[in-house]
Amino acid sequence: MAHVSAAERRPQLIKAAIDLMTREGVAAGSTRAIAAELGVAQATVHYTFGTKEELYRAVMEQLTEDLIAQVERAAPEDAGFEATFAALAAALWRTVGEQPASHQLLTELSMFALRTPRLREGLRSHYSGIVDVTTRLVNEAAERTGHHLAQPAETLARFFLAGFDGLTMQHLSLPDDAAEHAALQALVSAVVALAGGRLDFVPLPAARRA
Repeated sequence: MAHVSAAERRPQLIKAAIDLMTREGVAAGSTRAIAAELGVAQATVHYTFGTKEELYRAVMEQLTEDLIAQVERAAPEDAGFEATFAALAAALWRTVGEQPASHQLLTELSMFALRTPRLREGLRSHYSGIVDVTTRLVNEAAERTGHHLAQPAETLARFFLAGFDGLTMQHLSLPDDAAEHAALQALVSAVVALAGGRLDFVPLPAARRA
């Protein structure tokens, strides 16, 4: 049998892991099961990734990269800031409807990582990357359209992602197309208003110390 390099085997194992865990859940994603999914020896997984945790991290990154690529392709080239941001948000939301399994798997992996010390730092780095990409997209839209941001792009990105993550969980748990459309429209409108300086911050009471 011809030798297959780790560089060639890596995307094959990532796809096998995604296929397996999409069907059967994260708990089923042992290195033995993933190897069997691809039809290779279990040692191949460890040789390619070192640990199961590194494979899981690669799966999260691959799923996210695929979703981001779809969103970036939807960015209009001649629209204003508001229309551009709305188009990006709508494109991301379409992936929830068209690829719910990918979003569910990302959610499951994130929850699993929070309970797994060896994965927690990987999750932190992964989500930091998502914030960075979203911040970049906001900045690029503002620069291209000459739109002055009243709040830092990272603040806008974090606010949007917080709302979007909640909407995604609602869709996976209690789908309602009309309610989700209205909520997404409200979220986009709030982000755009915040970006344009038309939404004031409400003071919060100081946190009480225990």
